[in-house]
Amino acid sequence: MEALYHQTNKQVHEVQSYMGHLETSDKQSVHLVENEIQARIDRIFSNLERLEILSSKEPASKRQNAKLRVDQLKYDVQHLQTALRNFQHRRYIREQQEKQREELLARTFTANGTHKKILDVANMLGLSNTVMRLIEKRAFQDKYFMIGGMLLSCVVMFLVVQYLT
Repeated sequence: MEALYHQTNKQVHEVQSYMGHLETSDKQSVHLVENEIQARIDRIFSNLERLEILSSKEPASKRQNAKLRVDQLKYDVQHLQTALRNFQHRRYIREQQEKQREELLARTFTANGTHKKILDVANMLGLSNTVMRLIEKRAFQDKYFMIGGMLLSCVVMFLVVQYLT
């Protein structure tokens, strides 16, 4: 039991050092390091199962101490497993944010796109292209009427101020 305990404890320390490598590894090798850590954790869990069986077979005077040591190792390995999952989750979130950022940067924001959407909606409502062209022509003409009206209003206000004050 002692040899297996020390071997498992050594493996736990190796996994802890690999967790340090995980933070500094590049994007291409991070998956390899994660898989290696997960494989080592799985081996440690199998060793812990054997250690639990062996600790229950220890003499009564040593059994409590042996179970306590095995439980401590199990606790440490569970924390390593949780740390690995947290790292994977943070990496996944970071990748999703980068993907969304790239999609936003690739998207073009123009009024032309809005115009196309309006035309699509109008076509879905059953308006023909001829009617749509008439509406666009009318909107173009209305812009000039609005500008002319604004200029005429300014001239009238100027004349009222000049001659009535």
